[in-house]
Amino acid sequence: MRMKIQEVPEEYRPHIPVGADPKWRYMWRVGPRPLKTRFRELNSDPVVPEGFPEWADTMDGWGSTMISTVEVVAEMAGIGFGLPKDSFTSLMLQGPHLLAPTGSDLSRHGKEGIVFAGYHYDLNFLTIHGRSRFPGPYIWLRNGQKVEVRVPVGCLLIQAGKQLEWLTGGDCLAGMHEVVVSKRTLAAIEAARQGGKSLWRVSSTVFGHIASDAILQPLGHFANSPLAQNYPPICAGDFVELELAAINLKGKQDGVLDLENGNCEQQTVG
Repeated sequence: MRMKIQEVPEEYRPHIPVGADPKWRYMWRVGPRPLKTRFRELNSDPVVPEGFPEWADTMDGWGSTMISTVEVVAEMAGIGFGLPKDSFTSLMLQGPHLLAPTGSDLSRHGKEGIVFAGYHYDLNFLTIHGRSRFPGPYIWLRNGQKVEVRVPVGCLLIQAGKQLEWLTGGDCLAGMHEVVVSKRTLAAIEAARQGGKSLWRVSSTVFGHIASDAILQPLGHFANSPLAQNYPPICAGDFVELELAAINLKGKQDGVLDLENGNCEQQTVG
């Protein structure tokens, strides 16, 4: 990733984090889990913190609403890509979707240039965000241009993840992005401070996933793309575990995954 950053023109270059991201995040698994799966860890039951009797209902309610929105967008994408309407949503059934509310204390980390999320792509299918009270996200367009994200009131932000890139054979690339304290963030901090409002930047993020036991491979006409060979069949669960291992969020597995001959059975609904 650092090598890729050095290739970016200086005016569009991402910030390089120093140390761990100064943010808090809680992962809550949303929706039904498959009764039978090779990937029990990815599909385990969510952890309910003590002292919050309304926790599960609140998290499930909002998480399900956000996943429903992702499913509508996925159907629209299927139609737009010239595929059957349910091409993506059928693969999302019982996926390990995650609601990940994220908080950053701008009273402590409100200096321009502080990185809350370093330059990266999302490993999942589609990511959806509620609008935060404070600016911060930047995205990179396909032509390499860096753009500060502005989410209108009442709107949601959706980003393409690596699983969507896989299913489209590289036609739709996973979006690179970062979250950084900018001049607009500083202005919002000052306005909140003068108004006596909280200086916590809270983002409501949901990671929509392809089901762990489903196969990731270019769909329909994307299978005939010249780039399709770069996206060989692989179990979504195997793919996620490899990505998590690469960023030190999971211990590396023994052996090497054979991308040419994925050992995943066709998805079944438990």
